Amino acid sequence: MIPFTKAHGARNDFLLTWAHEAPAENLLRETAIAICDRHTGVGADGWLLVKPASHGAPAAIRLFNADGSEAEISGNGTRCAAAFLCDAGLAGPEIEILTGAGLKRLRLLRRDGLRFEFEMDMGTARIEPGELRVTLEILGRALDCTLVWPGNPQCAVFAGEIPEDWIALGAAIESDPRFPNRTNVSFVQVIDEANLDVRFYERGAGVTMSSGTGSTGAFAAARARGLAGPRATIHTPAGPLELREEGGAILLRGPAEIVAGGEFYFAGGAANQR
Repeated sequence: MIPFTKAHGARNDFLLTWAHEAPAENLLRETAIAICDRHTGVGADGWLLVKPASHGAPAAIRLFNADGSEAEISGNGTRCAAAFLCDAGLAGPEIEILTGAGLKRLRLLRRDGLRFEFEMDMGTARIEPGELRVTLEILGRALDCTLVWPGNPQCAVFAGEIPEDWIALGAAIESDPRFPNRTNVSFVQVIDEANLDVRFYERGAGVTMSSGTGSTGAFAAARARGLAGPRATIHTPAGPLELREEGGAILLRGPAEIVAGGEFYFAGGAANQR
């Protein structure tokens, strides 16, 4: 029996389990696939194992995608972990969480029951020389892309409007040979310097309603191209996320909401939830 709490950050949903209540290390990939399955499991974009702060060490998380692969970080997922810690009385308004992409700091802005709003320091987003404008030939199309690293690999695709076949393009880009470890993909339509319309195809999860790191990457890429100012709203299918750049770091403001809890009955591929 694996206890879980379900939360979402702008409809990007996660299951959270205390690390000490998770199965053995050799079962984590299989468990992630089973628990995240939307038909035979609880259903989520990813599974987070959470360690509270202890003996001077900060809280820490590990993130497994729905396909069982382990990812460096999720911005939305890290906010969900912060909500999980706050709800358990294990974090105050200033929270530090160690992720696979380093230490992240969050500030609780507002709480209403199980609904939270945080501002998270996403850090810097790195664009290597020669990767600001990259042309990818995908499905017979020449796509104008920026490769950016806001803690995980991101490919931001710029177009006058979101392509109708963006899901197929996203799947093809994610597994393109240029990206041996696969990549997250965002499709960016610049409305004006303060508003970006973005769609997300995430590595190991597929289409998601929003993405914290994807929004950060899209914003950083647009900034580097001179298309966005120091503040911008990222318009996602789940609603807006607010980003701003301050001192070289990107700060993301967004929600996290706890919606359910229970136990998952894991039986090595024959799991079901009741």
